Amino acid sequence: MATMNPEHASAVIELINRSPYFELLDVKLVELGEGSCIVSCDLQRKHMNAFGGTHGGAYASLLDCAAYWALYGWLEEDEGCTTIDINVSNLKASSVGAVTATGRVVKRGRTMCFCEAEVRDEQGALLAHATSKLLAGPRLQPMSAAVRELGSAALPPKFPA
Repeated sequence: MATMNPEHASAVIELINRSPYFELLDVKLVELGEGSCIVSCDLQRKHMNAFGGTHGGAYASLLDCAAYWALYGWLEEDEGCTTIDINVSNLKASSVGAVTATGRVVKRGRTMCFCEAEVRDEQGALLAHATSKLLAGPRLQPMSAAVRELGSAALPPKFPA
């Protein structure tokens, strides 16, 4: 597999961080690599449940984003993927503050892929963990669709010539 063009990775990070769902939750794609990624979020009151702790759905969203973007670096130029399922374990309650989700590819199959992700607080405490199955293919949310939807200029090539 070819190494991802760093200019492409930077352009994807910039594009995805302007996407509606990331803006809604104040999620940021921080780092994008081949088989791994880092996503961050500054948890605020809007992420809390009625009891003052982080809502499990906020953790699930961060974990899903981390698993998805970890796989992106291993996809072909205009291949995409979609989450089939995600199994989330909420391990520790938290409140407002910065958290980081890391994602990694465990196994890349031809079409079915298995990833995992975890969310940690600033002290490194493990807050949530997930495993996820994703389906990869040429017509499943390719990057060209995000470029069109978000009105972006063409991205640099994903892999060097």
